[in-house]
Amino acid sequence: MNESDIAITDVPMRAPTPVVSVKPVVLSAPGRGEDLHVRVSAPAIGRELPLIVFSHGFGGSLDSYGPLVDFWAAHGFVVMQPTHLDSRTLSLPPDDPRTLLIWRFRVEDMKRILDQLDLIEASVPGLSGRLDRSRIAAAGHSWGAQTASMLLGARVLDPEGGTEEDLSDSRVKAGVLLAAPGQGGNDLTPFAAEHFPFMNPSFADMTTPTLVIAGDRDQSALSVRGPDWFTDPYVLSPGGKSLLTLFGAEHSLGGISGYNVTETTDENPERVALIQRLTWAYLRNALDPEDSNWPAARTALMESPNPLGRIESK
Repeated sequence: MNESDIAITDVPMRAPTPVVSVKPVVLSAPGRGEDLHVRVSAPAIGRELPLIVFSHGFGGSLDSYGPLVDFWAAHGFVVMQPTHLDSRTLSLPPDDPRTLLIWRFRVEDMKRILDQLDLIEASVPGLSGRLDRSRIAAAGHSWGAQTASMLLGARVLDPEGGTEEDLSDSRVKAGVLLAAPGQGGNDLTPFAAEHFPFMNPSFADMTTPTLVIAGDRDQSALSVRGPDWFTDPYVLSPGGKSLLTLFGAEHSLGGISGYNVTETTDENPERVALIQRLTWAYLRNALDPEDSNWPAARTALMESPNPLGRIESK
């Protein structure tokens, strides 16, 4: 263990609690073509629990992102994970008529969870009556981060430059965007511009408090820019945001998408541990301004002699 690990793990935390995980909770989804399957992970004890709705990256599923989900649930959050239509587990053919609108179905998946919290609570033994529905966060990685950003106020621009409708959700009070794609237009490669027209977000209306996390070695094949592309949700949005830049991190951010997953190109358990604690601390504070864990975590990172990243806020 190096000195930077010691500093960040000195941030006070309660001991982890046992976690109850139930899958799939099946939600009827007319017009989607498939029922929506959701995994719910919750602390076995506690009441007035805050909620995180988490959107997986391209090809993922409700079984992805164990390192984050397990940590959040063991430390007081109820985490709900939909399996979106692009999941490898569904094998949607490329010529399926829903393909070009999957970005919109993804947002609808997240909102459907919030619309059906009564059913979800009743489907998980011991969960009913334990949620604090005034404290809800949206989070996601990669394409899932774009999905979560829509609930926070980001919008997709149409090909002519006009603004699509507002798909934000007032029930969502905070967000975490991990390796979120940046703006489109001339910043996209010709291939991305042709095949992914929905990758044209505007962050001008993303007013919900949000932590943006980017790796300084995350080079996307979809953009002509460098790793700074992934900081756009912070740079191009209004104030009330924080940016965590991780040193040496690529798109998997050290391995957040699963335990020992093959797509991780920058495996780094210390980096994953840092993300676990900083996202937990940020959301605790964003959903309860009197909580002091985020300021303590920021200070620990800044005072570390060998920091794994840096934080800035506006």
